[in-house]
Amino acid sequence: MFRVLDPAVDPDAPGSPVLTAGSLISASREQLIVACAQEHIGVQLTIEEWDDAPPPFSDGYEDEAKCVLYLRGHLSVDMGPAGLAVQALRLSGGVGDYGVRIYTRNRAAALRSYSELYQQFPDPLTDEFQQARKQLEGMEQYLLQLWRES
Repeated sequence: MFRVLDPAVDPDAPGSPVLTAGSLISASREQLIVACAQEHIGVQLTIEEWDDAPPPFSDGYEDEAKCVLYLRGHLSVDMGPAGLAVQALRLSGGVGDYGVRIYTRNRAAALRSYSELYQQFPDPLTDEFQQARKQLEGMEQYLLQLWRES
């Protein structure tokens, strides 16, 4: 999982969102948690800031979720124990409510491919397993679009 939040927010503060089984996202006023399909290989996240709400599209994306976040002109992406992937990215829209759309691609395929590694290489400590695992990095993809709500 990863969190998208205002950098001034404590991700573990009371009232923080909690993921429930089977949900793609959980959001509070100032942060969003996105559930990845697996936790063993890195995912690819693309962030787009738009001037207005972008038109919905699929373009090979499998799932979509929406929410509204209050941001103070900056955005951070927190990967939990792995640390911050993005720290205080400046938003051109400034302070206010932002519409957010999350699209996903290859979630099921990444999970299936990772499981298949154990059939090919039963010992996850081997170099062959680790090299094959690295080939899967970025297979699970997320697109985050945000825009300033009027």
